[in-house]
Amino acid sequence: MLKDFKQFVVRGNAVDLAIAVVIGAAFGAVIAALVEDLLTPLIAAILGKPDFSRLTFTVNGSVFKYGAFLNAVIACVLIAAAVFFFVVRPLNAFTQRMHTEPTPDPTTRKCPECLSEIPLGARRCAFCTAEVAASA
Repeated sequence: MLKDFKQFVVRGNAVDLAIAVVIGAAFGAVIAALVEDLLTPLIAAILGKPDFSRLTFTVNGSVFKYGAFLNAVIACVLIAAAVFFFVVRPLNAFTQRMHTEPTPDPTTRKCPECLSEIPLGARRCAFCTAEVAASA
């Protein structure tokens, strides 16, 4: 049983998953700090109220703390925006720059008379019927 556990732990998938969890936790702390220390005060400077947790209403003696819910929704949206704009967009731009496909060989060329697109092997233009030399 101990041997099987050792094989499971040193298997690539388990190690990769462990690394991803650790990096994810560290990154989560960075994003939380960004939202809490930079974006929330920025919103507070614009709206004038940084904390909505004291907002409540009462119905038949039951207190509804909708302000805490608003704080959670705002934090969620800010975290999603921070991840999107500071991680996803730059990473997508980077991978797009790094991924270069070779340009495909052309399958058409311009007719010298009417400048229409004609197949490379054509000997006559389908648009103006001018004779054209066949391409190799």
